[in-house]
Amino acid sequence: MNDKTSLYAGAAIALVAAAAIGFGAARLTQPAGSAQPEAQEATSAPVSDHVDITDAGVKLSQIAVAAATSGELDAAIPASATIAATPDAEAVLTARAPGTITRIFKRIGDPVSAGETLALVESRDASSIAADRVAASARVTLASRQLERERTLLGQGVSPRADYETAQAALAVAKADAMRASAAAGAARVARDGRSVLVTSPISGRITLASASLGQFIAAETELFRVADPRSLQITAGVPAQDAARIHVGDRVELTLGEGRTIDARVRSTTGVIDPNSRAATVVIAAAATDGLAPGQLVQARIFGSGGARRGGVMVPQDAVQTTGTRTVVFVRTPKGFKAATVQVGSRSGGLVSIVSGLKVGTPIATTNAFLLKAELEKEAAE
Repeated sequence: MNDKTSLYAGAAIALVAAAAIGFGAARLTQPAGSAQPEAQEATSAPVSDHVDITDAGVKLSQIAVAAATSGELDAAIPASATIAATPDAEAVLTARAPGTITRIFKRIGDPVSAGETLALVESRDASSIAADRVAASARVTLASRQLERERTLLGQGVSPRADYETAQAALAVAKADAMRASAAAGAARVARDGRSVLVTSPISGRITLASASLGQFIAAETELFRVADPRSLQITAGVPAQDAARIHVGDRVELTLGEGRTIDARVRSTTGVIDPNSRAATVVIAAAATDGLAPGQLVQARIFGSGGARRGGVMVPQDAVQTTGTRTVVFVRTPKGFKAATVQVGSRSGGLVSIVSGLKVGTPIATTNAFLLKAELEKEAAE
């Protein structure tokens, strides 16, 4: 920190301290005659939302008062976004049958190709499935020969047609059984040795999780590896319900990474529904470049809604909005001081906050140093 920065920081701290001291002095310089009625009233009534302070006290505390205005926010909607792999770019690899891991060919961080084998699991179930496939194939061969024999006998007039048709049906049943056994072997990915199952990757990418250990006995469908393609990413952001209608497919998005670098993106789609828990709508974003992005990363997004800026609302400075307890309030000017009015806030942009309900245009409110009123209100509530 250089000397100029230290000077600015010291001046800012001194200004806030002066305002706080001024506010305290203003509260102490109220007319003495009002102290006794206030004390009596406090014993008979609960703490109110009022903070009594004279005009001189407001000036001494450097509390700025301004009227709530009607205007519009910037069309850019700020939102926190999460980066994840697309549904078809991440795969969980499991063993299709219980057994013991006998070979591991890859480890975490290694690149893999679609169809590549990552591990072998020796399994009794694999042996049983392989045996069923061989037996079913043998039954097809036997049934084929039996049908050919019956066809010859039928042509010579030695065997009745019923025997030939029975042989036809037996061959059809044998083929169906062989197809079932072959499909079961394929689903379990039985290896050529007939006693192991293969753990293969359905996509190309890199191994992001590897929990397999050599010699480990695992149950069927136990997760052994996870593979993700870092080039196929999906970015989702939650936006307030009142701003969701301003966003359309194709709107420009600016993503800001932790180091301050920005990436251009576009709105790919919107869900069109509001989450009942977060009260936010989900927007799916597609980035123009994926350099510097990784699954699980958090970034800041500014969505430039083509629906335009928010118009016709009540706008107040961000310093005017305070949170006390579970309420969001602004302090409305009264003849005796200020009153905390509960409001519902909307979007924030450029140092302004849109008020959805609880405040009318033209109402005088505390702006700069409104936090002093909040502190005094919480102090009275604690006492």
